Amino acid sequence: MTLEGTPGRYLAYTRRKAALVVLLLLATGLVGVYAVQAGSADLSAAQVLQTLLGKAEGNSGVIIWNIRLPRVLAAVMAGVGLSLAGCVMQNILRNPLASPFTLGVSQGAAFGAALAIVALDAGSTHSASVDAVIVSHPWSVTGCAFLGAMAATLVVFLLAKYREVSPEAMVLAGVALGSLFSAATVVLQYFANEVQVASIVFWTFGNLGRASWRDLGMMAAVTGAASLYFLARRWDYNALESGEETARGLGVEVERVRLTGMFLASLVTATIVAFLGIIGFIGLVGPHLTRRVLGGDYRFLLPASGAAGALLLLAADTLARTVIAPVVLPVGVITSFLGAPLFLYLLVGGNHRR
Repeated sequence: MTLEGTPGRYLAYTRRKAALVVLLLLATGLVGVYAVQAGSADLSAAQVLQTLLGKAEGNSGVIIWNIRLPRVLAAVMAGVGLSLAGCVMQNILRNPLASPFTLGVSQGAAFGAALAIVALDAGSTHSASVDAVIVSHPWSVTGCAFLGAMAATLVVFLLAKYREVSPEAMVLAGVALGSLFSAATVVLQYFANEVQVASIVFWTFGNLGRASWRDLGMMAAVTGAASLYFLARRWDYNALESGEETARGLGVEVERVRLTGMFLASLVTATIVAFLGIIGFIGLVGPHLTRRVLGGDYRFLLPASGAAGALLLLAADTLARTVIAPVVLPVGVITSFLGAPLFLYLLVGGNHRR
């Protein structure tokens, strides 16, 4: 075996992976441009460009700045955050099925929102149309959803820190918590009136259109800070791929990396779910797709997973808005329809190769 030419082959190897990350980012940008144009009120590329340059004509300014651009940015940020959280959790827990949703975070958020809708009477009706059910106090619902999500995170965090629960058992604990929160939500629905039940169901659908510019700022701050931490720990995650003993031998503080990463991933998920509702499968499918193409090098896997999550969620939301326009389907329904068969295919394909 010769080492001649090894540096050149390594550079070619890293360039190919970097090129794939760039391609994902470009694809996300192109889909984002199309998403701003597409909808029940079709806009041309020239109208979009003029509006972004401050030269809006007619209603194009209201449509782009108040409706479509916040929605597109919410899809990008939520996709990045959920996919990065899933990627990190799969590494930390050494379980390919790990994701923010298998730790009970989304179910905790749903229970918090349901509690606010029932206890604070945050659900109401405003017309007899299809979108008659609204959440009349969105900030109280969002705050309670966030508290519910973080309650689930805190239980798993304490189990890992003080009971030394194994990574596999942490996933099982998350499944148990999810079942507990789901049962509690059903109990609340049983004692709620018709409007409150409809409001709870509406919130759990997952809707990117409910995000305001202020919500986007908070999601961007939390997702951005966590993403920087994940990228800074990329070498630690690479070491953990070889096992805990190897990572410790390389100087990695395994427990600190694991607990901090899990907490930040759950925090990102809690923030996104609290503002947008339940959006499934992005945190599972995004990392799996990129791992199939790029392998397990977290220097490239982390940014690629974020870009893939943004692309998947943005494409799903664009489909939800255009497939039967002017009716807008809940994006959570689209991600479930697209994500469930794809994830099952990934599982079957992985088992077949083994």
